[in-house]
Amino acid sequence: MLRSIRPAIVMVAFFTLLLGLAYPLVVTGAAQALFPAQANGSLVRGPNGQVVGSALIGQPFADARYLHPRPSAAGDGYDAAGSSGSNLGPLNEDLKARVAGDAAAIRAADGSGVVPADAVTTSASGLDPDISPAYARLQARRIAAARGVPVQEVQSVIDQQAKGALLGFIGQPRVNVLLTNRALDARFPTAGAG
Repeated sequence: MLRSIRPAIVMVAFFTLLLGLAYPLVVTGAAQALFPAQANGSLVRGPNGQVVGSALIGQPFADARYLHPRPSAAGDGYDAAGSSGSNLGPLNEDLKARVAGDAAAIRAADGSGVVPADAVTTSASGLDPDISPAYARLQARRIAAARGVPVQEVQSVIDQQAKGALLGFIGQPRVNVLLTNRALDARFPTAGAG
C-alpha cells in the first residue's frame, strides 16, 4: 500500500513546492522588477511623500474644488472591506429615489440638465477610481468657481488626464478622479488646494 501511495505523496509535495512557493516567488519577483509601482498597489504620494491613496481604488471627495467620484455602495462608501454593488434592481423604488435625488443635486451643483449615467450609478465593486470624461467635464464649472480660475483651465487639466479605451477598443474612455485632483492641486496650488 505504501508503494501505491508514495507517488501521490511525492507529486503533492512537488507541486506544492512548485506552484505554492516557486511560481508565486518568480511572478512576484518579475512584477517587482518590471512593474514596481503597479506591483505595490499603484500608490499615489503627496508632496511630502505620504501615501494619499491608490490610483486603483476610488475614494470620496466632497469639496467643491475637486472632481467628485461616482456613488459607491461599498460599505459606508468607498469601504474596501465592504466592496460590492447595491444589488438593487432597476425597478427598485429606493434606487429610483436615490438616482433622482443624486441627479437633482448634480444639476444644482454643476448647472446642467444632462447628467451622465456614471454620475448617479454605482460600479459593481463600489470602488471604481474613474469617471467618464463627460461627467468630469460637467464638474469643471463648479471646480473653476471654487478655485477662482477660468473654466477652460480646469477643462484643460481634465482633458490632459483623460485616458482612452485600452488598445483603442477595450473599456471606455475614463478620467481617474484622484490623479486629476492631484493635477488640479499642482496646477492651482494657491487656489485653496489642500
